[in-house]
Amino acid sequence: MLTVTQLARKCGVSRTTILYYEREGLIAPACRSDNGYRWYGADEIKRLKTIASYRSYGLPVTSIRALLDHQGISQTQILKNHFNELECEIQNLRAQQKAIVVLLQEPDLLEEQIVTKERWVEIMRAAGFSENDMTKWHQKFEEMEPQEHQKFLESLGINAEEIARIRTL
Repeated sequence: MLTVTQLARKCGVSRTTILYYEREGLIAPACRSDNGYRWYGADEIKRLKTIASYRSYGLPVTSIRALLDHQGISQTQILKNHFNELECEIQNLRAQQKAIVVLLQEPDLLEEQIVTKERWVEIMRAAGFSENDMTKWHQKFEEMEPQEHQKFLESLGINAEEIARIRTL
């Protein structure tokens, strides 16, 4: 059994984050001692790692709660909804970039690739993704939205041969 501080260290999150997740109903200690200390076991460690994984995808707490508690909407639907929200956000950001380019009167900025494969891998690693996690991410993307996966890979400037290899993972 681990205290909240030990759990935080083990899972690479702050103590405050765990307490926030507890207030939001995402996680609860396995038990409390007479002095009020929270104690967490293997199930809670696994649950916190799952929460951290979903948070790394940018999912809001309400969606994570639904995923963890298997409330009504499926994991696939929640992830598709989040993916679509991200796509809208990306489109809005691109529109803002275009407006800035117009203001700057520097159309060459649009020709440069904003996110390259190398930058995307760097972002994924910074979010805590291992090589295996990235492979699973591509597999799920391919399974859920094959045409969009193709477009995404092309947008990173990846050549056709490598795209084919990634899509067959």
